[in-house]
Amino acid sequence: MIPQKKIPLSIILILVLIPACIAGLLSGSVSFTLKDLRDIFAGGGDGTNGLILFEIRLPRTILALAVGAALGISGAAFQGIFRNSLADPYIIGASSGAALGAALAIALGLTLSGPVSAVSLCAFGGSLAAVFLAFAISRTVGNPAPAAALLLAGVSLSSLFSALLSLILVLKDRALHQVYYWLLGSLNGVSWNTLPAVLPVMVLGCFMVFLAHRPLDLLLQGEDVAESLGISVRKTRLFIASGASLAAAAAVAAAGIIGFVGLIAPHAVRMIIGPAHRRLLPASALFGALLMILADIIARTAADNLELPIGIITSLGGAPFFIYLLARHGRRVGRL
Repeated sequence: MIPQKKIPLSIILILVLIPACIAGLLSGSVSFTLKDLRDIFAGGGDGTNGLILFEIRLPRTILALAVGAALGISGAAFQGIFRNSLADPYIIGASSGAALGAALAIALGLTLSGPVSAVSLCAFGGSLAAVFLAFAISRTVGNPAPAAALLLAGVSLSSLFSALLSLILVLKDRALHQVYYWLLGSLNGVSWNTLPAVLPVMVLGCFMVFLAHRPLDLLLQGEDVAESLGISVRKTRLFIASGASLAAAAAVAAAGIIGFVGLIAPHAVRMIIGPAHRRLLPASALFGALLMILADIIARTAADNLELPIGIITSLGGAPFFIYLLARHGRRVGRL
């Protein structure tokens, strides 16, 4: 009997992503059929329908793919660093740092000419600053610092940044609505000018993480084992976290705070193909992209004449999944 070869999960995800992207291009307040899509491409994108497709939905779909992939691969990286399947890209303060940076830009009325807004730039800077500050604090415990120390440093910084964010909103209450909407996450208003500013950073961050797929496998076996095999735990963890933070920070700067994608994607993929990061990382990126595309479609079509913030959609689906993970891995978390 000839053994049957299994189709790689990444190939399956790509095959699913293609119709999902087509559905994203067709769906919205103005819906298209496949025939309309063919006519638009045949006509070169002329007219109102062509404008909607090529100038609004296509760049939005590309950004959704990139944001989902960046969150998925950075989630897998942080879960590998912490050896904890409940970790996500925001666990060491990246989310709260980005929120604080964006709130400062909005409250101070900062503007910036060019494809990158001041809000996005400040969110990006705040996210990276929070991550590296967490590393600096954790090093006071030891060198290399234990993963638990880095985790606790991130949680502490998140509380501090959240308090500062609340203070800004109290002092600058007129910025409340704009900050709140940004915190919920959205792909609304994306244009072709947005992509060159964020895509290279996301690609760089994801590439850095993938380069470290073997050290990530060794870190899963424990810090002592990794050191005995010639891996510098401190330098490796810093390199991986830098790449994951770059990808996550660029995603946050482009789309706001979008939770749970970085948690769900790598964990779901790991249950299917196992923990080997050479396969886990690209599959997590693809599954994260798929989750973002589906969430964006729901956000644009769930309510008539109203686009829901995409962060609400991911949270509604991600929170029950997180509770399931917490119930399943609660004892392991308790021993962290």
